[in-house]
Order: sequence, then structure tokens, then C-alpha cells
Amino acid sequence: MTDARTEILRRIRAAAVPPAAAPPRHYLRHAPGLAEDDRPAVLALFAERLAEYGATVLPAEDPATAVAEALGDARTAVVPAGLPAEWTARWDGEARSDRPPLTHARLDATDAVLTTCAAAVADSGTLILDGGPGQGRRAATLLPDLHVCVVRAAQVHSALPGALAGLDPRRPLTFVSGPSATADIEMIRVKGVHGPRRLAVVLLP
Repeated sequence: MTDARTEILRRIRAAAVPPAAAPPRHYLRHAPGLAEDDRPAVLALFAERLAEYGATVLPAEDPATAVAEALGDARTAVVPAGLPAEWTARWDGEARSDRPPLTHARLDATDAVLTTCAAAVADSGTLILDGGPGQGRRAATLLPDLHVCVVRAAQVHSALPGALAGLDPRRPLTFVSGPSATADIEMIRVKGVHGPRRLAVVLLP
């Protein structure tokens, strides 16, 4: 039995395909044709991609005015801990704290959620949230109908590799590319299936 086993293993090793060469690791770390340090072009691409998804983009010097415009007719909004209080100074709705955590029913009955983000990607028009200050927990960003996200220009990277380099993989990362929508059923586009139907991005310098 030992000799037979040895012979079988010998034949397997002899017939085995040689190990493949190591895959190349020289990935493109910026959007094609766009230099990471070309900040005006990076921000323009970010706004363009968001608009293609149907999101609203509000470049702003004054966050309070832009936030009030982005929230629009929303009468209630979840405001996570760590968000600057002055950002809601010109909005006359009800800011709801999520501490202690609001129930899912309460979140679903809230018009909007206002957050910051951990990073953003211009090439795909993506916001990345990791539950840090001003972002809150994942449920609070998925159940309200409107998500208003305040993004600083320095947080926008031209492509995903640049954004990932500054993120902690141990944190709960959520990637948001435009308002929630799906066309899985009979190719009919339906909004709001997996998250907010509306997305507004306030882009600060």
C-alpha cells in the first residue's frame, strides 16, 4: 500500500502544472488619463459621475447654506455624532440624534440623513463611509429617503486605489455610488431598493 501511494503521488507531482508566474502588481493608481494631483480635473470628474447617477452636487464655500439647500423640504434628519453643529444652523427641520440608536421604524419614518464620509472616488462617483465621526452607523444611512453627504475636496481621490490606501480595513466600510437603484427584475429600474432614493453631495473646498 505504501509503495502504491508513493507511486501515485509521484505521478501527480510529475504531471502537475508548474506554478504560474506572480501576477503583475503595477496597477494603475489613478483614473485613466487623469493625474491625481490635477485637483480641478479630479473634482470635475467626481461631480460628473455623481450627476450621471442622478445625484445632486452642490459645490459650496458655506456648508450651512448648502446643507439647508440639499435637505430642501425634509422636515426631519438623522444627524450623527461628530457632525459640526453649525452645518445645520440654517435648516429649520428637526435634527434627530441616533444615540441611543433609533429603531428601524423610526429611521424609516425620518426624511433624511446628513453625514460626512471617510473618502470619495472620482472615477466611479463613489462615497466611502466607515462609521467614523459624522457618519454614524450603516442603518442610519440606508433607511431615510434622502442622504446628504458633505465631502471635502481633499477627500476625493481620482481612483479607488488612492482612496483605499487611507482606509482602515477593520472598519465597516460602505460604498455608495449614487442613489440606490436596481434593474434586477425584468430590467425595470427601481429606486430606493437598497438605500436612499435620493443623494445630494455638498462639496467643500
